[in-house]
Amino acid sequence: MQGYAPALIALGVLFLVGLAADGLGRRTNLPRVTLLLACGLLGGKAGFNLIPDGLRDVYPIVSVIALSMVAFLLGGELSFRTLRCQGRAIVTISLAVVFFTLIAVSTGLAAIGVPLAAALMIGALATATDPAATLDVIHQSGTETEFSRTLKGIVAIDDAWGVMVFALLIVVARAVNGADPGLHLLTDALVEIFGSMLLGCVIGVPAAYLTGRLSDGEPLRIEALGVVFLTAGCALWLDLSYLIAGMTAGAVIVNLARHHTMAFREIENLEWPFMIIFFILAGATLEPAALWAIGPVGLAYCVLRILGRIAGGWLGGMLARTPRRQRSWYGPALLPQAGVAIGMALMAAEYFPEHGDMITALAIAATVTFELIGPILASFALRKAG
Repeated sequence: MQGYAPALIALGVLFLVGLAADGLGRRTNLPRVTLLLACGLLGGKAGFNLIPDGLRDVYPIVSVIALSMVAFLLGGELSFRTLRCQGRAIVTISLAVVFFTLIAVSTGLAAIGVPLAAALMIGALATATDPAATLDVIHQSGTETEFSRTLKGIVAIDDAWGVMVFALLIVVARAVNGADPGLHLLTDALVEIFGSMLLGCVIGVPAAYLTGRLSDGEPLRIEALGVVFLTAGCALWLDLSYLIAGMTAGAVIVNLARHHTMAFREIENLEWPFMIIFFILAGATLEPAALWAIGPVGLAYCVLRILGRIAGGWLGGMLARTPRRQRSWYGPALLPQAGVAIGMALMAAEYFPEHGDMITALAIAATVTFELIGPILASFALRKAG
C-alpha cells in the first residue's frame, strides 16, 4: 500500500494548490486557469519534476471527465430562450471568427514561404479553441451578461465548426499536393458530427424525463455523474466526439426537462476538483522548449491568429448587430487553445509527413502560448465588454 503514498500526497498537494490559485485569482484578477497551468509547468518535467509519473498517467481519463462536464454545462446554455435572444449572434460570430482566423493564418503563412498544403493545415488548427479555459474564466468572473452568454454559446458550437473545417481542408490540401483528395475524410467528419449529436439525443431525451424524479426537482449527484460518464464512454466506444455528444445531451436536457430549474446543477458542484487536476496536469505536459523550435513561423502564427480572431469577432458582431462596445472583445475572449489543436496536428502529420514535424511543433508551441496568455486576455475582454 505504501506504493500509493506518493500519488496520494501529490494529489492532496494539487487540490491545495488549486485552492491557493483560486484565492490568488480572486485577489489579483489573474485567471486561475493560467495560475494552475503555470503550477503544472513548474511541477512537471519542464520544471522541478515534482509530479509523480503515476499521477501524470491518469491525465487522459481526467481530461475526458473534465471536458465532458464542460460540454454538458455549455450545452445547458443553449436553451430555446438563449437561442431566441442570442442565436443569431452565436452562429454569426462563431462562423466569422472561424473564417477570418483560417484566412488570416493560411494566407499569411503562405505569403512568408510556408508550403500551401502546410499553411492550410495550420490555418485549420488555428480555428480550435479551449472550451474548458474559456468557461472557467467566465465562471471566475462571477458575471452573467449578454456578452458572457453569447460567448458560452460560441464556445459550445465551436468544436463542430472546427471538425468540419479541418476535414474540408485536408481534402483541399491533398488536392493541392496532387494526391487523391480523399473525399471520404469529409464524409467521416460529417458522420462524426451528426453521429455525436444523435448519441447526445439518444441519451439526453430519456435523461431529461427520468432524472430529478427522486428529489425535489433536481437531479441527484449520482444521476448527473451517470449521464456524463455514460455519454462520454459511449462516444469513445463508437469513435465519436464526446464533446459534441455531451454538448448535445446538455442542450436536450435543458430544453426538455421542465421539472428542472437548471440542467444538472450538481455538475457545477463536482466540476472544480476535476478541473484543478486537469489544468495542473495539462500544464505538466506542456513543453516550453517547443517555443524555441519553430522560430519566425511560430511568431507569425500567433500574431496572425490573434488578428484573425479580432477581425472575425468584430465583423461577426457587426453583422449580428451586437452592442458596439462588445464587438472588439469577442476575438480576444476566444484565444485560449488546447488539446484539440494538437490532436488535429497529429492527424495532419499522418497525411502530410513531409510537413509533420513543423505542424506538430507549431501546435505544441501555440498551445503553450495561448493556454498561458489566452485566459488572461479572455478575462480582460470580459471586464471590458461587460
